[in-house]
Amino acid sequence: MKYMHNLPLPLAAFLAGILSFLSPCVLPLVPGYVSLISGATVEDLQSPERRMLSTVMLHSVTFVLGFSVVFIALGAVATGVGQLVNEYHALLSKIAGIIVIVFGLHLTGILKIKALYADKRLHDVKGGSSAVGSFAVGFAFAFGWTPCIGPILATILVLAGAQQTVLKGIILLAVYSLGLAVPFLLTSLGVDRFLAFYSRFRKHLHTVEVCSGILLIAIGVLIFLNNLRLLSGYLSFLNRFAL
Repeated sequence: MKYMHNLPLPLAAFLAGILSFLSPCVLPLVPGYVSLISGATVEDLQSPERRMLSTVMLHSVTFVLGFSVVFIALGAVATGVGQLVNEYHALLSKIAGIIVIVFGLHLTGILKIKALYADKRLHDVKGGSSAVGSFAVGFAFAFGWTPCIGPILATILVLAGAQQTVLKGIILLAVYSLGLAVPFLLTSLGVDRFLAFYSRFRKHLHTVEVCSGILLIAIGVLIFLNNLRLLSGYLSFLNRFAL
């Protein structure tokens, strides 16, 4: 079927969202964010009380909607700009490729960019009192954590900028947001399970970051060479699972 040819790129965006969630400056603080948006302590969140769970899930969903709105808007802007400067596509591909490669080098630790370690999480933003407050926290999260998840997010925005229509760029960032949202919502359903997972997984955080960096370098090279079709080729074997 025709739509299957578009599967690999959204899949890459979804995996990028998961990698953003697993980044060293997001994953350790997820329970704190769930606590912030729900107005409950981490100990309270481990309680099986049904009323607490429904409140946490409602606020988690609005939190997810908050950061999704920002990321999707960025995707629309990136695609719109990409279409406007289409005549400079060759030059911009070189520049974008170099930027993505630099971000990849940063994640591997070969090249450290101090600005990407900046703490801009907007701690003064409060949630918990309402779903609207949780939406505001999610909105702030999207902007405040951009230096941290920036390398991966920037790569997805570059890919969105190369799309033929704004709708495709929006879909790409919506899928990226979904990749970030799904594990967050799963954490909201079981904080105790997340804490058990994190205690085992944290020793692998640096490995995930390095692997993400290597992946970004590879994608950056493809962008620089204006040969992103190779990425679809490498992932085309996944089309069979979409049957």
